[in-house]
Amino acid sequence: MRSTKHHNVVLIMLGEFEYLILSAAVRLQENAYGAAIRQEIETASKRRCSIGALYTTLDRLENKGLIKTAMGDPTPQRGGRPKRMVRVTGKGVQAASEFYATVTRVSRGVSWAVPGRNEL
Repeated sequence: MRSTKHHNVVLIMLGEFEYLILSAAVRLQENAYGAAIRQEIETASKRRCSIGALYTTLDRLENKGLIKTAMGDPTPQRGGRPKRMVRVTGKGVQAASEFYATVTRVSRGVSWAVPGRNEL
């Protein structure tokens, strides 16, 4: 999260990747764990998601109190390794909601359409 001082008020904002992780975890509900979150982000963003970056960011989100993680039961499909299950906290829901509202407000009246082109 970025912190910005503005007239004696500190604004803390999620980063884009943090927001994507929180959104994926909420969408996946009780099936939210590392590999499933990664797949959800790659599908939604049409971009690759590094598993190392994912787990580093999960650690950071947990340290900030935005998620809680717990190790699930080992599964044969994972060679007996447990899944790291993810649950978004109330604080995480609030941070993601504020991020979304901010992006929506700042985007009002903006058109990203390029005349004569559908894609860049």
